[in-house]
Amino acid sequence: MSLLARCPACGTTFRVLPAQLAVKSGNVRCGKCAAVFNGLSALVDKDAQADSAEDTPTPSPAIDGAPEFLDAIPPAPHVFLWGFAALLALLALLGQALLHYRTELATQWPSMRPPLGATCEILGCELRLPRIPESMSIESSDLQPDRSRENVVVLNAVVRNRAPFAQEYPALELTLTDEREYAVQRRVLQPADYLRYAGAERLGQGIAGGAEAVLRVHLEGAAPGAVGYRVYLFYP
Repeated sequence: MSLLARCPACGTTFRVLPAQLAVKSGNVRCGKCAAVFNGLSALVDKDAQADSAEDTPTPSPAIDGAPEFLDAIPPAPHVFLWGFAALLALLALLGQALLHYRTELATQWPSMRPPLGATCEILGCELRLPRIPESMSIESSDLQPDRSRENVVVLNAVVRNRAPFAQEYPALELTLTDEREYAVQRRVLQPADYLRYAGAERLGQGIAGGAEAVLRVHLEGAAPGAVGYRVYLFYP
């Protein structure tokens, strides 16, 4: 049994079969003007069109679905531009995240350190070791006068890295105090100060995870009235 459907765009009446309308929820394409419409909603009374349908052969419309119809319309050029720009923005965001968290990534996945280090060499950034002061501690320390030189003291300290991964050498703040424990002199010692003769390689390796570093530094110009001291570590 055939049905009649009229194209709402050009008014042409077509003979259709129920099986055709059931394929794509009734979506069909006009064989004359190529307009897509829903054949179910465009059905007309067959009796009213019987004479014209018998006198004039009517072609059957092609079955068409929305995806196929939409694909037949080429996207506007700006759609491609926006998609390309969005892809570039996503890649740039990913690159920024990798650079921002490069230390954490290299610590979590050591195999990423070489490529991240090579990338930093190209971009002019620096791939450093972690710096978590809560995982560092001064296990012991003492301050003694240098008997061979006046106004020179020797600071000895043992710094322990309690983290399971290597960390940078911390900075040390040494405060000399008088008899009332008032500060009379304060000095900040960077790793390059107390590892002056260790070399850049040792500085770059840091303190291994779970390891201790023995530090010894001579300090000139110590305040004459100093009888005590305080020392603590930090990262600038």
